[in-house]
Amino acid sequence: MPRLSLIVITKNEEANIRRCLASVPFADEIVVVDSASTDRTVEIARALGAKVLQPEDWPGFGPQKQRALDHASGEWILSLDADEWIGPELAEEIRTVIADPESADAWRMPRRNRFCGEIVRHGGWWPDHVLRLFRKSKARFSEDRVHESVIADGAFSTLKNPIEHDTIVSLEDAREKAARYGAIAARQLAERGRQGSAAKAALRAAAAYLRAFVFRLGFVEGRLGHRVARYQAAYTYKKWSGAA
Repeated sequence: MPRLSLIVITKNEEANIRRCLASVPFADEIVVVDSASTDRTVEIARALGAKVLQPEDWPGFGPQKQRALDHASGEWILSLDADEWIGPELAEEIRTVIADPESADAWRMPRRNRFCGEIVRHGGWWPDHVLRLFRKSKARFSEDRVHESVIADGAFSTLKNPIEHDTIVSLEDAREKAARYGAIAARQLAERGRQGSAAKAALRAAAAYLRAFVFRLGFVEGRLGHRVARYQAAYTYKKWSGAA
């Protein structure tokens, strides 16, 4: 069986990290790159057998995940966020893939997102396919500060079972994440020469709400769909107002 490395980046994830790492007991190696956590994240990760790296700077999500990838020794890589985990069915699919020498080089899988504990099935949040399993020799992370992606060569395929994801755990969490991720995205836009404005931010935020709530059928889920659409709009507003 080829070696599998689980890679995760963290910052103050003591509430999530045990569930994430423990959901992949068949990993031959766990690499955690931590960003100055002040809680028990590092302690918990090390107790579960992880190799923990603690660089002093924060280069953004893409470069930070690339650091984790660079320190992984497995032929196969599974990349999870700290607030994600996998169930037994997906675990079995992954084991089957890496045992097959004729397997594709990179695998997408659906992601089942939750907002305040409720599974979101509309608004563009399902099936939310993400590429998370790949041969190390065939892939790297983009340099994006936020909403990074895996850039892979070779054959692609898709697994059936989902990654589980606690996207937003409370309304306060939604406000904080919309502001934080929006600010990072705004800096990235500015670095790429894109200019924002209050008017542009308002128009794009309204469009984001309509896209999630109307065109992607968020209204089917009532209040939940409205909350998801508002979160999308708040993030988009911050992204485009902050790039001015």
